[in-house]
Amino acid sequence: MAEQGTPGGRRGYAGTWPPQGAAPAGALPSSRPAFWPPLIETVRQWARAEAGAGRLLPWVPIAFGTGIAFYFAADHEPVLPVVAVTAIVLGVVALLLRRHKVFPVAVMIAAVAAGFAIATWKTARIAHGVLARPMFSVALTGFVETRDIRERTDRFVLRVVTMESARGTTKLERVRLSVKKGTAPDVGSFVELKARLLPPMAPLRPGSYDFGRDMFFSGIGASGFVMGAIKTAQAPDSGGLRLRYSAFMQGMRDAIDARIRTTLEGDRRAIATALLTGRRDAISTPVNDAMFISGLGHVLSISGYHMAVVAGVVFFAVRALLALFPALTTGFAIKKWSAVAALAASAFYLLLSGAEVATQRSFFMTAVVLIAVMVDRRAITFRTLAVAALIVLTIAPEALVHPSFQMSFAATLGLVALVQLGMPRLFASPDHTATARVALWGGREISMLLLASLVAGLATTPYAAFHFHRVTPYGVLANLAAMPVVSALVMPAGLLGLLAMPFGFDGVFWWIMGIGIDWMIAVTQWVSALPGAVGRVPAFGIGPLIAASCGIILLGLLRTPLRYAGVALLLISAVWAAKVPQPDILIAADGRTIGVRGQDGKLQLIRAARGASKDGFLVREWLAGDADARTATDASLSDGVSCDDTGCVAQGAGGAFVALALRPEALGDDCERAALVVTTRQAPAACGASVISAERLRRQGALALRRSGSGFTVDAVKPGGIDRPWSPAIAGEGDTDATLRAPRLTAPRTIDATPSEADLQAEE
Repeated sequence: MAEQGTPGGRRGYAGTWPPQGAAPAGALPSSRPAFWPPLIETVRQWARAEAGAGRLLPWVPIAFGTGIAFYFAADHEPVLPVVAVTAIVLGVVALLLRRHKVFPVAVMIAAVAAGFAIATWKTARIAHGVLARPMFSVALTGFVETRDIRERTDRFVLRVVTMESARGTTKLERVRLSVKKGTAPDVGSFVELKARLLPPMAPLRPGSYDFGRDMFFSGIGASGFVMGAIKTAQAPDSGGLRLRYSAFMQGMRDAIDARIRTTLEGDRRAIATALLTGRRDAISTPVNDAMFISGLGHVLSISGYHMAVVAGVVFFAVRALLALFPALTTGFAIKKWSAVAALAASAFYLLLSGAEVATQRSFFMTAVVLIAVMVDRRAITFRTLAVAALIVLTIAPEALVHPSFQMSFAATLGLVALVQLGMPRLFASPDHTATARVALWGGREISMLLLASLVAGLATTPYAAFHFHRVTPYGVLANLAAMPVVSALVMPAGLLGLLAMPFGFDGVFWWIMGIGIDWMIAVTQWVSALPGAVGRVPAFGIGPLIAASCGIILLGLLRTPLRYAGVALLLISAVWAAKVPQPDILIAADGRTIGVRGQDGKLQLIRAARGASKDGFLVREWLAGDADARTATDASLSDGVSCDDTGCVAQGAGGAFVALALRPEALGDDCERAALVVTTRQAPAACGASVISAERLRRQGALALRRSGSGFTVDAVKPGGIDRPWSPAIAGEGDTDATLRAPRLTAPRTIDATPSEADLQAEE
């Protein structure tokens, strides 16, 4: 059979034969390899396909976020005018190059500069005082802006009007205070009180999460606790519209919680309140831990899932109601009307839940999808995700370094890629096939839920491992068992309860909501009790996380086989994270708690206050970062540690001793016998050990030390030269080197100390 263009030709060939440039028939094949040129050409074709029309926008927020990341990596605060002018100039250059081939590169560079400038501007706009040293018995007056109900204590944020203290002149705008449970003042009230104030919590070990940075961007300059009574006083002014709004919304949340309390109690009430109002601190510790161990902890934080359920329930309910009227279905766009109603419901849910950054991100994502429906655009696309990310990062650039943003967008990117690339291929089969018959009986829905849980779980794994030092091996199982009930029963019942509450018929809906929550709690407890349910991961640096993020982005955004480079990056990041060495010694910022790696490879704890629970949170974080299953009260933590009234000593893995000197009389023996001495006292100049002083800890925060030859390599929470608004540098002299070695002592000398007779006579 003849092929095209070649009558009587051989099968599979067209046109002239042999092709131009080919070796003539009977000639020997060339000895030069023909592997690389075709491969290079194929890669070029893939790259051209990835750079095609409409493929640029999803990469803009990636570049924008990279600029924000550069900002947070800076040693000191950038100069805003210079940064702003640079961003504007690069933006104009990109606009002028829009008809040239380098336009995509120019856009990416401009986006990086814009992200850097936006983050710099946000910090300058909200700049406020941050407490550097503890302050005692500080007299405060101010307005109560927010209030949280916690498991053991309550907490509120005070907008400071006046501040009086015997020491310190730092002017604070807001402080966060803890009080005895049930004694927090009402939002909007003007109060007088005395408090002990502490600086914002710094990272507990180098590389760990910076809580002080979060507090800075929340406008809070110190935390602490109330001392004595809280008095309500006459306010000097109304407090402003924002305060009145906060008081109104808090009153609404309290009313909802009170109505739920009439039907539900304990963890059921706390979870129901968390799902509807965002207040989740009252959940008991065992249930809270089980939720996160099982992989269902995301349910407790109002995010994209909750916003999608609210918008989806309202959208389909309104559309079904309008469809009952034929005149509306034929003459009006009821689909768009339903999208408007869903958008309004989502906005109300945003305000009711407190409008935290994670909830704002979820709302913007949902809003973009609903607006796309209104203007007859495809809703779930990479462009939708890109626009939502740009909006969130522009409003709150600090969200980039928050685990909620990272996990949410990683999961959403995976789900969008699944919807656009994976599911069409999975279900593209004729109606008579076995796949179609299974789909008829719900197999498609189950498969979609299973795939969505798997993809979202895998996408968030690097961030959970980095921030929380754990993974959820059974996360897919827990989500598959619990999320259908939460989506179909718990959340719809909660929304109906909100609608019925003004009419007094909400009780039955809270009861139905409680049934679903009982099932969810049962699933979490069952999954968290399975063997290996707690997947502990040792702490690792930012490098493996960046590599994993790049891998996820390549897998999600690329459409050609180039995407599989993302798999290689993910494998590299996993190996990299596993190879990160753990520190030999950890030293707390106050110098009163030291972790020493013992002969068995586990941490031994030297504690200045034995039996005290003040360092419980610190120890839990250290153990989590070490992938250690022990609790902060485990007696084995003090194995091998010897203490007396003057200090403590422990032996490290290499046989060297680490000492904590609490009194001057301990320094003599410690300097002679220990390899490292941590002390709040002045060590003698002739001390033969490496010394970590209280002054160094005050300036650099917590330290992590690794053995290096005859000394130590030191990683600090705040290395020398770091000065940021949320972590200002503390002036002072002292050693801040990244290496720590014992001083070189000269040979001992023998000196005749007998005074002469003339000296004795002079003394007389």
